[in-house]
Amino acid sequence: MHRRRRTALALSAAALLAAPLLTACGSEAHPGAAAVVGGDRIDVATVQAEAADVRSAQQGSEHSEELVTKSGQLARVKLSGLIFGRVLDRAAKDAGVSVSRKEIQELRGQAAAQSGGDEAVQAGMLEQRWVAPGQIEASLRQEAQLQKLARKIGADLQSPAGVQAVGENLTEASKALHIDVNPRYGSWDDRKVQLSTYKAPWITQVTPVQGQDPEADA
Repeated sequence: MHRRRRTALALSAAALLAAPLLTACGSEAHPGAAAVVGGDRIDVATVQAEAADVRSAQQGSEHSEELVTKSGQLARVKLSGLIFGRVLDRAAKDAGVSVSRKEIQELRGQAAAQSGGDEAVQAGMLEQRWVAPGQIEASLRQEAQLQKLARKIGADLQSPAGVQAVGENLTEASKALHIDVNPRYGSWDDRKVQLSTYKAPWITQVTPVQGQDPEADA
């Protein structure tokens, strides 16, 4: 249970951590882009594909209607996660932190052992974090990066001071990337390291993603 709490807190921290950067002209400068991060595009089609994978997985669940209803912000959630991944990559690189495929597989194996098998991991990730089966390893990679980044800078993600330290580190990386978001999705908050229109849960919530206000943006 203690390890589960640590994992959930780490993933919640990934959703934390802000100055709006974009005006309407941004989408005109980058047609077809949901965001531009460090000069690299994240296409609208990529966001839509990520959301479609989750919707497909949700429809195969016995709780399909409930899952779809709760995930009204799905497109924004997926874009926020994609941008956050780029920010975390930058912060990890600056700190000299890397994550191997073996480490990701070990983390998945640990999660399966704790939750009763890989099918349980898939169900939990889908229901609690809106992560499709094919997106699990990318999500776990972010978790491993976040944990290793925290250790590298001497921060404890279970303490407010540690969360603040990691947040400041990620904010610095976020600002350096000059993130430009299509107004359709809102604006990027460097301080919180998330979309301004995405009401992500805070570090005090043990289970990430649940409890968000559904908005029509499937």
